[in-house]
Amino acid sequence: TLLMPERALRLQGPSLEIIERCDGQHSVAQIISELQKIYSKAAPEKVAQDIAGYLSLLHEQRAVDFQ
Repeated sequence: TLLMPERALRLQGPSLEIIERCDGQHSVAQIISELQKIYSKAAPEKVAQDIAGYLSLLHEQRAVDFQ
């Protein structure tokens, strides 16, 4: 579960895989690279686009912060 201002998200699947790596030790590029390996049947560009979009959405909702 990801706690956000005024709500919480129950995470599973790729969402959970992304958030587990948002630990201050992984860069966005590293997260994308690792998940491209896990989801190797998907087009790498699609995986990168989906992760970047998801992180951007969470950032806009003040759920994650990154530089």
